[in-house]
Amino acid sequence: MIGVNFFQRKPRKGFSFSLESIFQDIRTRLHDCVDSNVYISRFFNDGYLTKIYNIIEAFIRYLKSSNKINHITGEVHFLNLLIPKKSTVLTILDCGMMHRKTGIENKIIKWLYIKLPVWKASVVTSISEETKREIVMYSDCNPQKVIVIPVAVNPQFQPFPKLFNNSKPIILHIGTGYNKNLSRLISALQGIDCHLTIVGKLNDEHLDLMRANNIEYTNEYNISNERILEKYIECDILSFVSTFEGFGMPIVEANCVERVVITSNISSMPEVANNAACLVNPLDVSDMRKGFLKIINNKDYRETLINNGRINKLRFEPNKIASMYYELYEKLYGANVN
Repeated sequence: MIGVNFFQRKPRKGFSFSLESIFQDIRTRLHDCVDSNVYISRFFNDGYLTKIYNIIEAFIRYLKSSNKINHITGEVHFLNLLIPKKSTVLTILDCGMMHRKTGIENKIIKWLYIKLPVWKASVVTSISEETKREIVMYSDCNPQKVIVIPVAVNPQFQPFPKLFNNSKPIILHIGTGYNKNLSRLISALQGIDCHLTIVGKLNDEHLDLMRANNIEYTNEYNISNERILEKYIECDILSFVSTFEGFGMPIVEANCVERVVITSNISSMPEVANNAACLVNPLDVSDMRKGFLKIINNKDYRETLINNGRINKLRFEPNKIASMYYELYEKLYGANVN
């Protein structure tokens, strides 16, 4: 049996549960062949002192079981800085931090989150080809060092057929962060008779735009996975028109529930969607509007996208993704762990 130490961030309630659930599912599926230790950082990574503490803590924990593979599972990339390179796997979900920071802070983040951790890892996994491209660009590493292993879709997302409401469709939009492009979406829906369901905390700008564009909407946030599933079942269209994504799991979740998807033609989203979504320019309100109208008015197009989604979702089947990680652990264990 292969031993693996999983190093994880301290999760924030109602904000960062998804990453933890991804690797918990992988450990559950590999429990017969992988002996797992899970180490959760004591502190949030809110400052450099807490980061230093978490790095030292990770090293001490490594010393207690140094004969195992060490897997840094995202967002705390720097935890491997004191751990030997030969036995370390680093997962980078996205390089979004490089898009948010500027100036000297951008340079510090680049070294702390990407260049040094990538150098200190034996293998790096990314969840999409787009993320791999950015890792290689920011770290200058050999592209062969980075292996793409997608995110597995949660098995709770199963087909729930629904008659499409083309007179007043319910449009589900997930996320209100800087990259989720909600303001342009609101403008694109002006004059389209629909109900917009938003998952994520709204700010004053969003609320003002909703009123100005006369958008009928409901809003929830900090909701459970079960409630998210209910939102998918209730909707007619999933809107995921982000300006940047490391992956884009809602696309696959909507494919599984058999809902029509509209998403962006940039970043990782075309890769994830394949031919199972309507692709639009997220920076062009007019193009977004045309995409929604095409979906609403064209039944054959909707059925084609849903049928393509039934095929696309198979790429993200959980046992398949778990097997990819096991093959990686097995190879690394055989080569480097005594």
